[in-house]
Amino acid sequence: MQVSLGAQEIFKLLPHTFVDSSKLPKLFDKGVDLCQPKRAFQVYGCIVTSEDMVEHNDPNEVFDKVNYYAHPERYRPIFHEKVAPYASVIVNCMYWEKRYPRLLTTKQLQDLTRKGCPLVGICDITCDIGGSIEFVNKSTSIDSPLFRYDPSGDSYHDDMEGDGVICLAVDILPTEFAKEASQHFGDVLSYFIGSLASSKDLEDLPVHLKRACIVHKGALTHLYEYIPRMRNSQEVSEDVANFGSYKNRYTMLVSLSGHLFDKFLINEALDIIEAAGGSFHLVKCQVGQCTDSTSYSELEVGADDSVVLDKIVDTLTSIAKPKEGHGIPNGKANMFALKVGEVKDSFVKLGYGSKKNTVLVLGAGRVCQPAVELLASIGSDSSPEWLKSCRIGEFGEQNSIQVIVASLFLKDAEEITEGIPYAIACQLDVMDHDSLYKYIMQVDIVISLLPPSFHSTIANVCIELKKHLVTASYINDSIYKLHEAAKDCGITILGEMGLDPGIDHMMAMKMIDEAHAQGGKIRSFVSNCGGIPSPAAANNPLAYKFSWNPAGAIRAGRNPATYKKDGGIVHVDGDDLYDSATKFRMHDFPAFALEVLPNRNSLTYGDLYGIQNEALTIFRGTLRYEGFGEIMGTLARIGFFESEVSLILTNENKDRATYRTFLFELLKIESRSFDESVKPDKLITEKIIELGFCKENGTAFRTAKAIMFLGFYEETEVPSSCQSAFDVTCLRMEERLAYNTTEQDMVLLYHELVLEFPNGRPTEKHEATLLEFGRTQNGKTISGMALTVGIPVAIGALLLLAGKITSTGVLRPIDAEVYEPALEMLHAYGFNIMEKID
Repeated sequence: MQVSLGAQEIFKLLPHTFVDSSKLPKLFDKGVDLCQPKRAFQVYGCIVTSEDMVEHNDPNEVFDKVNYYAHPERYRPIFHEKVAPYASVIVNCMYWEKRYPRLLTTKQLQDLTRKGCPLVGICDITCDIGGSIEFVNKSTSIDSPLFRYDPSGDSYHDDMEGDGVICLAVDILPTEFAKEASQHFGDVLSYFIGSLASSKDLEDLPVHLKRACIVHKGALTHLYEYIPRMRNSQEVSEDVANFGSYKNRYTMLVSLSGHLFDKFLINEALDIIEAAGGSFHLVKCQVGQCTDSTSYSELEVGADDSVVLDKIVDTLTSIAKPKEGHGIPNGKANMFALKVGEVKDSFVKLGYGSKKNTVLVLGAGRVCQPAVELLASIGSDSSPEWLKSCRIGEFGEQNSIQVIVASLFLKDAEEITEGIPYAIACQLDVMDHDSLYKYIMQVDIVISLLPPSFHSTIANVCIELKKHLVTASYINDSIYKLHEAAKDCGITILGEMGLDPGIDHMMAMKMIDEAHAQGGKIRSFVSNCGGIPSPAAANNPLAYKFSWNPAGAIRAGRNPATYKKDGGIVHVDGDDLYDSATKFRMHDFPAFALEVLPNRNSLTYGDLYGIQNEALTIFRGTLRYEGFGEIMGTLARIGFFESEVSLILTNENKDRATYRTFLFELLKIESRSFDESVKPDKLITEKIIELGFCKENGTAFRTAKAIMFLGFYEETEVPSSCQSAFDVTCLRMEERLAYNTTEQDMVLLYHELVLEFPNGRPTEKHEATLLEFGRTQNGKTISGMALTVGIPVAIGALLLLAGKITSTGVLRPIDAEVYEPALEMLHAYGFNIMEKID
């Protein structure tokens, strides 16, 4: 970033104009200034971001910077298509690692040259040899800063006369001083060189020079002895055979942050640990890059005696947080900021006389916290009373659980584990096979709350190490193909252990198995589920709110659906899904005015539940408040969900459209002819009817209200990150349809079975309903969705740890071995599952 800003500062000394990358083709073709009056000598510049360099492999996915940094393999390079064909000079200031796509490869440059690309120069300021600019194969010097690369012959030359691209790659250029500054620095330094070079004893040097000496007489000086100590510790911890398994009986994870290295506090911390008879292993270390930055280290501290371990932590704490009016021990001034982070008890310090179990939770999203809290409470002072009444009550009394929460971003994991005893946070990239292997090796069971695309990688490591795996995601083909491998090594991969899928499976199979045991036949199976705002929070025209990015929910709401009704098969196209919504009423909850939309392919559940040949109706639906479908359907027809980049987001008068001009474009309203005296909702309603997006005035008016609520009538500029109508709509919905801190969501799951019996027994209708609201616990608001997904996952892990699930291979919770104890625990936990028979 600083390098780029420096390059921009120099560029601004020229007669310049900055343009957006989207304008490069037009600017290049016409050779005119798009932004301001013509100037005699004009240089155009384009500041390129990562969004201009890559795009998602899936054309339906928008660019997400965080996702790209975490998973670059999901993105393909586009810089050579979008920017490089129009560039005369490229100044490369970017940081690059091998796992990211190159900015410009040799082949790409060769192809561009054949097509007449105007590129004449490359200034590779970051100077990664063979890196982001592949053909930059060497660094250059201040005295000889340039070389020429000829792509047509794939050859390099020191002269500047021939064809090709002139390359500047001075690797010390970012630290280059002006000649006058270098001269002054040398003059000042010369006063110290003599005494420094001739000194035989460090004690003879001034304090500031003594502290600056890292090596003296071939050895590290005292202040820098922490380097080999920490390095040796890390090398031990990287030995897979010893990872997480130390000789000490008691261990803790200690986090130190502050000016650890520039103030040499790390030495004192390590001395405290070793002087007390303890040991340490370096888990993580981040060093600040300037004097204003702090550093961070995680140490796993061990001791053979719990008293010794407590003394170490107390001493470190006294340094970090001295009592008011007292300085740091030994009379030192409290001149640095040291913090001892949340110190978590280790696996072996959970309780005496208990068997210790370790659970690794991968992912630190919204559903993680309830699962971690439940698991970490087992065997502790806060162990839940309700557990004693369940089949695993004895396990809970005789066992304790250590939970490790691993996330790509440490901060997310720390937010989850904060305030939860026996839960620790760590940073882990599951695509780093060695690190994933090390963590899974030291635990008893793994829970993955990551997206399904990661599960195959995780499952293969679990199979290799013979560790059970639990997920809340649908079991896809890549996971099911591991069934035999999991069986062969004696482990269980328990998938679909959440809400939907999860609790829906359990409730359905309990009802179906009981009906079959009574000799009944399932003639109709209807299952509806929805995560929606509580009635009090349904306070907008759509009566809906998002607790995550709306993009996924909107796309899911436009998937085609198939179901069985009265013996016939019904197909609903994705474009017609919202219009297929039907009213839904429950006698037990008459105040809920709901509607249901078909949910993808319901027929697969006939096979899964074994009722395909007996049920005439098999339907699974998604619940929303009444009116949601008609508004979303109208918005879809207007074009709010279109993802084509070609949709106009610019106009003649502005570089970026406002939300109002965007809306006017969709509704074909001429801004010049717009009468400000007309009420906006009336104007929008009339245009919706006029253009045939819907026929009913009531629906058009409610849609207009939703459009107004979402802020599409505002004269606010549309952010440049939005490149389509879909992007704009998702952004507005994310901003305007979010829960506030006091609002609750609601989860409603409803099963209805119609049974026929032989021997003239009357037909029966069996109903089962789960209704759960978000809760506030210990000052934290936990959504109903997080509870109903996180708790079943944790229960699945507990059943495996307790040996209550003996089947191996890839499983769903559709067998009595799983669903019976799981439903028992869900009831005991407090989930309100009601059953009735009519």
